Amino acid sequence: MIALEGIVKRFGALTALDGVDLTVERGTVHAVVGENGAGKTTLMGVLGGIVAADAGTVSLDGEPVRIASVEDAYAHGIGMVHQHFRLFRRLTVAENVVMGREPRRRGGYDHAAAEALVDELGRAHGLRVDPRARVGELSVGDQQRVELLRALHRAADVLILDEPTAVLTPQEAEGLFGVMRELAGQGRTVLFISHKLREVLTVSDTVTVLRRGSVTGVRRASETDERELAGLMVGRAIESAYQAPDTPAGEPVLRLEALTARGLKPLDLEVSAGEIVGVAGVAGNGQTELAEAIAGLRPREGGTLTIAGRALSDATVAQRREAGLAHIPEDRYARGLAREATIAENLLMGTHRRRFRLDRRAMNARARELVEAFDVRAGDVGDRAATLSGGNAQKLVIARELAGEPAVVLACQPTRGVDIGAAEFVHAQLRAARDRGAGVLLISADLDELLALADRIVVLYEGALVGESRDEAELGLLMAGAHA
Repeated sequence: MIALEGIVKRFGALTALDGVDLTVERGTVHAVVGENGAGKTTLMGVLGGIVAADAGTVSLDGEPVRIASVEDAYAHGIGMVHQHFRLFRRLTVAENVVMGREPRRRGGYDHAAAEALVDELGRAHGLRVDPRARVGELSVGDQQRVELLRALHRAADVLILDEPTAVLTPQEAEGLFGVMRELAGQGRTVLFISHKLREVLTVSDTVTVLRRGSVTGVRRASETDERELAGLMVGRAIESAYQAPDTPAGEPVLRLEALTARGLKPLDLEVSAGEIVGVAGVAGNGQTELAEAIAGLRPREGGTLTIAGRALSDATVAQRREAGLAHIPEDRYARGLAREATIAENLLMGTHRRRFRLDRRAMNARARELVEAFDVRAGDVGDRAATLSGGNAQKLVIARELAGEPAVVLACQPTRGVDIGAAEFVHAQLRAARDRGAGVLLISADLDELLALADRIVVLYEGALVGESRDEAELGLLMAGAHA
């Protein structure tokens, strides 16, 4: 059905796509995988009318077509669901979903019909979201559902999904896979971008692998495995299996006792020295609130918090850091970095108040040591943090937070939006922190990540801790509220 031939796209001196060919059969699920920067989203952007190729052709059903805009793509039956949401935050769910195809009544927009349509669409595909809710007030997971519903509402013949399961439980992801298979069975075509190779192999018929703007392999999903695909993506073997610590956990270094805050019910939780405790849960169930309450960004309403033996229930952010708390926030740009500050300045933040004045030469020298130690690929430590790629920006945050060998590491979605190579590096750093004796609290929407890293996994549901397990099926049920 789809043939992209010789696609070239350059952004200045960077060649994002270097003569890429992609052939997709009608009625199949076709996965496109690769590291960040490999070109997969750019390639899908060419097909979806978001990116204009510098060379190459696009054909549908054997006929060359020109796709110069998103509207052109929709006119050809192509819809794209983006990893980074493209929603109107001040409008309701229903208004976002029906945008451009609004039901009308007596010459005006029919609110009731739109809301009923979206509610029914959500019920039919297991993607229910309150149609009257403002998008800006929704959790990340619910915003992902709105994107999916909008594409499904347009009934595209070709549906491009960019990392659609990042915030779903295993059961919800399986439900989405059912939708994808149903669409393929109807003769529609699904293009699936994902870094979760197990999911790719579960749902896809064919897999195309990109590395540095070129195709490195095309495989039938039934004839390959995760190891081969990872090797094609990064050019080497990737280790992702759980690695138990060499020594037993020590004394608790983080203790929550009946801790409450806005959005959180009373929580009891301990993290010991030398262990990684994972927090699983569908986005929007209190993960952000929990992290903010521990970091000092959200005032407690009751209970106590202890870090490294010190009672710090009402301590400031700075006092918690001085006690040994490191915080890798879920949004590296909103809270992890000052993008307009230099790389060196970002690496000093959090400890700069301890100094009477800054020694720029020493600061830059220390920054170069950390950049090398944490493999931050940057031009110069005097460059703005905004010049870094997503993966290297995340490494910068981790370098700053782990350099002082903290007693407690609060890691929130530490590999969100980074490629498989950078994710492997982040995982290695968290394991190393654990093995040095730190207690790590890992909050992640990626269950594979939790199973690969965490020694214990607890589940957060509607602001409460509802169980502990390392069994994937049981975790999924707890995440979906089965305990109730």
